Amino acid sequence: MKNIQVIDGADNCTYDIFAVSEEDFDTLFPKPNQNIEFIEDVVDRIGEQKIRDLNSRLWNNRILKEDVNGIHGTLFYQLLSKKKYYPSKIDLQD
Repeated sequence: MKNIQVIDGADNCTYDIFAVSEEDFDTLFPKPNQNIEFIEDVVDRIGEQKIRDLNSRLWNNRILKEDVNGIHGTLFYQLLSKKKYYPSKIDLQD
């Protein structure tokens, strides 16, 4: 399992963390070392039905922040304006 943080466009966004299977992670973040993605790009890539199925698994696997041991990816919802900051879709850490 891998952990992803979901950030959406709502003012009251809580930056929740969810556990996903390796297969679902690879579907969301398909490029090597990719750890940033925008849901709109995922929908374009895999279609509405597959993202609905994936989201149903995702929303059922919320992890309390105090129980999180690492974040492997960030998934943005309704925040295409942030795309300019992540042209490679890789968040580099020092």
